[in-house]
Amino acid sequence: MSTGKGAASTVVAEGASLDTVRANLDNSWVRQLSPESPENLLKSRKQEGLPEDDDNRTKRPVFNGHFVQVKPTGLNEPRLVLHSKEVAQDLLGLTQEQVESEEFVNWVSGNIVVGETWATPYALSIMGTRYTNNCPYGTGDGYGDGRAISIGEFNGQELQLKGGGTTPFHRGADGRAVLRSSIREFLASEAMHHLGISTTRALSLIVSEKDKISRPWYSEGTQLQMPKLDDPRLASYPLEKRKQILEQLRTQKADPNILITEKAAITCRVSPSFTRIGHLDLFARRAERASMEKAAKTNKRFDKSTNEWKELEDLVWHACYREFRAEAYDPFYETKDIEKAATVLLNESAKRIAAMVAGWVRVGFAQGNFNADNCLIAGRTMDYGPFGWMEEYNPLFAKWTGSGNHFGFMNQPSAGFANYDVLAESVGLVISAARGDESPDAVREELMGKAQQIFTDEVDATFRAKMGFERDQDVADDLWQGLEPLIRKSRTDWTVFFRRLTYVLREFPASDEYSAMLSYLEAKEEERSGAGAFYQPLSDELREEWTIWIEQWRTALEASGNSSSDAFEGMMGSNPKYVLREWMLVDAYDSAAKGQEAELFNLFDLIKRPYDEGSEFENNKYFRRAPDEALTTGGTAFMS
Repeated sequence: MSTGKGAASTVVAEGASLDTVRANLDNSWVRQLSPESPENLLKSRKQEGLPEDDDNRTKRPVFNGHFVQVKPTGLNEPRLVLHSKEVAQDLLGLTQEQVESEEFVNWVSGNIVVGETWATPYALSIMGTRYTNNCPYGTGDGYGDGRAISIGEFNGQELQLKGGGTTPFHRGADGRAVLRSSIREFLASEAMHHLGISTTRALSLIVSEKDKISRPWYSEGTQLQMPKLDDPRLASYPLEKRKQILEQLRTQKADPNILITEKAAITCRVSPSFTRIGHLDLFARRAERASMEKAAKTNKRFDKSTNEWKELEDLVWHACYREFRAEAYDPFYETKDIEKAATVLLNESAKRIAAMVAGWVRVGFAQGNFNADNCLIAGRTMDYGPFGWMEEYNPLFAKWTGSGNHFGFMNQPSAGFANYDVLAESVGLVISAARGDESPDAVREELMGKAQQIFTDEVDATFRAKMGFERDQDVADDLWQGLEPLIRKSRTDWTVFFRRLTYVLREFPASDEYSAMLSYLEAKEEERSGAGAFYQPLSDELREEWTIWIEQWRTALEASGNSSSDAFEGMMGSNPKYVLREWMLVDAYDSAAKGQEAELFNLFDLIKRPYDEGSEFENNKYFRRAPDEALTTGGTAFMS
C-alpha cells in the first residue's frame, strides 16, 4: 500500500475492509461517457512535450472526451479529523468499522484507489457570457477539475476528493487544499443540508500531519479603518452624505498581504452527481463549432454526424440518467426521444436551481463565485470556496474580494437565472436539432420565459415565508418592499432579526403593543452583548418607521387568516437561529491548526440543529450579532 506524497496509488487488496465498496462500484461517468481519443491524447502530450507514460498530473490541453483518468496524489501521514455518520451510513451504507479503518483513511486521503478515478473538463461562463481566457491555452481546452478527483460511484452517490492533487486542468496550481479551507468546506456543506437546502455533502475531512502548503492570507490585525460619524474628516459633509460614505466604507475589501504555511487537507464530498452546467456548456460549444465548420458543405445548421455532437448528446442522456432518471431518462431513452428528455431535464433544472438560490436568500448565504461551472444542473449547492453567511444586511454582500456586485447576496437569483440561460442555450441545441425547423434562439426564449416565472415565484415565496405568510399570499410582497430599505438603513443582522421577529409572535400573540415589539427586536431586556437585531441604536425617525411597519405586518397577518400560532410555526421553520458565521469558523479552524479541535466538534454538532433553540451556552455564544471587529477584519469580513 502506497502512502507517500505523489506516489502512485494502488488498488485495495482482496479481503480489505473496503471490499464491499469495490464490489458495488458503478462508475457510470466512465462507463457511459467517453475518454479523449488516442489521436488527441498524442497531440496534447506532444504540444506540452510530455512522455507517453505521463500520469495525467501535468498541465495539458484536453481536446475531446468527458473525462481523464488520473489518480489522486496521496497525503503523507493522513489523519481523519471529522466524518459525517449520516453520509457514511445513510447515503453510502458504510459501517463505523469501515470508516475507522486504516484502509478508509488511506482511500479518502488519496493513497489507495478502489477502481477508476477521474477528472473532468468543463467551460466557464459568468452571468451568461462564455469565456475562454481563463484557460491557459485561450481555447477552453485546459479548464476543468484542477484539484477535484472522483474516486468512485456507488449506492447512487459519487465521491470526489477536493485537494486530491493535480490533474491536466490544474493551470499551474498545486492541486491541494489547506486545513482552513477544508474545514470550511466540510462544515458548510453539512450546515446547508441541515438548513434544508439542496447541497453536496461531506463524508470526511483528512489532514496531513506532514505536508505543508503556502497560501496568501491576512496578517494578524488586518482591519479596515472605519471612521465614526463625527470624524473631523467628514465634518464638511451633510449628515446623510456622511452616512452614505460610512455605508460605502463598510463594504470595502482588501486582498491578502502575507504568505502563511498551513497543513494540507482533503475533503471528500458526496453527491448523486457532480454534473455542472459548465460540462454541458463545453460540449455544446464544441458541437456547435464543429457544425459551423461544416455548414458550407452540409448546408445544415446542425451536423449530428460529428463526434462533437455525439459527445454532447451522450452527456445530455447521462445527465438525465444521473439526475432526473424517473422523469427524463426512463420514459424516453429506449425510443431515443432526446427532444422530450432534454426538455424535461431543463424544466426540472429550472425548478431546482430556483429553489436553491431562493434558499440561499432565506438563510443569508452568499456563494461568492457563482459561475455556471460552479452550478450543478440539479440545483445542489457546491464548491464552498469564498462563501459566507451574511451578518449585517447588505443586498450586495459577498465575502470574496472578487465577487463583484453580480454575485452579491440579493443578485444571486439573477446569477442563477443567468447560469440557467447557459444551460438552456447548451441543451437547447439538441432540442432544436431534434425538431428540425426551429432555431436555438426560439427554443431558448421559450425555456427562459417559463424559467423567469419559476425563479420569481421561488424568491417571492421565500420572503413571504420569512414573514409568516403562505407561499401564495402575495399580500406580503408590499410588506417586503417596505421592510428591505428599513433593514438596510437600520444596520440589521439578517439572522438575528428574522429569528427575533419570529419570537415576537410568541411573546405578543394578540397585541397592539408595537413599540414593545420593536424593543423586543432590539433585545433591550437582555444584558448579553450582541443579542439585539441592530448594529447601532435606532434614531427616533427609524423607530417611528419600524413601529409603523410592525403594525402593518401584524395587521396583514391577521387579515390573511393565518393564526399567530400557525405563522409562528412557519417562521420557526424558515428563519434559522444558528448559521455558520465566519467568526465561528475562524475560531474553529484557528484552534484546529493548533491541535485543539473541541470548537470544531462543537460547531459540527451545532449546525445539525439550526432551527432548534439550543442550550443556554449555545444561545449565549452563537445566537448573536457579529462582534464589531468581525465586520472589518481580513479573513473574517472578507477574503480572497
